[in-house]
Order: sequence, then structure tokens, then C-alpha cells
Amino acid sequence: MKQICVYCSSNLGANGQYIEVANRLGTLLAKQKLDLVYGGANVGLMRATAEKVLEYGGKVTGVITHFLAEKHLTQQNITQLITVETMQERKAKMAELADGFIVLPGGFGTLEELFEILTAGQLGFHSKPVAIINTNNYYSLLKQQLELMVQEKMLLEPHAHIAQFVETPEQAIEALYKYEAPVIEKWIDNIRKENGHSVNE
Repeated sequence: MKQICVYCSSNLGANGQYIEVANRLGTLLAKQKLDLVYGGANVGLMRATAEKVLEYGGKVTGVITHFLAEKHLTQQNITQLITVETMQERKAKMAELADGFIVLPGGFGTLEELFEILTAGQLGFHSKPVAIINTNNYYSLLKQQLELMVQEKMLLEPHAHIAQFVETPEQAIEALYKYEAPVIEKWIDNIRKENGHSVNE
């Protein structure tokens, strides 16, 4: 594992714990020689994470759209800045570069990135690990929602566990290394059985 994509907010949030965990994660990535891939912005938790990686001698790759770059929202001192045309290209490039994903508190964009990568993992398009740092119980309700989806048979339990909820950056890194992806064939067989088809049909 070499490059870790971090999804997080372009805001600092209402609780000081959020920037603290971003700083800790950036420091930890650099000290463990893990390169950061992120959205390339110079604001919020995105900036905090990137600056700590750089401060401790790590490498940072930012991926940002031309539109946001023209708004002067790019981090200028990072190792590499990649500009793309659309948000779809931005997400695709970040996912392509990453060996694993860590999620900090964020808004619509962070959740969109998270669920897109979870869905891709569920469908077997990748087997990369995803760790969600539940700072200040920020993602506790999301965890409950996934549990409800399993309970109501809208989501298989192995797929719910693609999203690994942890409390600290240290636990996030550990979760990435220990992750084992679910077997896609079992999911397909289950779907066919649920819909009245034989496995070999």
C-alpha cells in the first residue's frame, strides 16, 4: 500500500476535534511513508491534512477541476497537482491513484465520494479498503443506517463491512492493511436466489 485517498470537508467544522484528527492523520501518513491523494483544495480539512503530510516530509497529489482552480482554491505547494474538467473525472482519477481510502467528516461531496467507492467495491470493480473515522460520533448515524439496510435485507452484511468504522487515524491505517474484500460471486448468487433464479441459470 502506497497511496491513500482521503475524502473530507472543505470546511473546518464546528468542533475542534475535526481539524485535530485531520492533522493527526496527515502526520501519520507522512511518518508511515504513505502518500496522500486528495481533492487538491487549500481550504478546510482538506488543507489541514495536506499541510501536515508536507510538514513531515510526505508526498501529496491533489486532483481538482479547472473550475475550482480558477477560483484560486488550489494548494500550491503540494508534490503534484492534477487538473481535470469535471467532478466525475476528479473522482475517477483519485480512485485510480489510491490503494485505499480514509474518510474524515465532510458534506455532500464527501458522502458522494464515499458511496461511489463503496458501490464500486460492492460490485467488485475494486477490492480496495475503506476506513471511516467516526470523530465526535460524526458518522454514528450513518453506521446505524447501514445496519438498518442489512436488517431490512437491502444490503448484504459483508457489503456493509466494506465501510470500516474506526475512531482514530491509527485504527484507520490498521483497518486498511487488514481488510479482506467480499467475494462478488456470493453476492450475485444471493441476488439470483432472492429473485427465484437458480445459481447456474
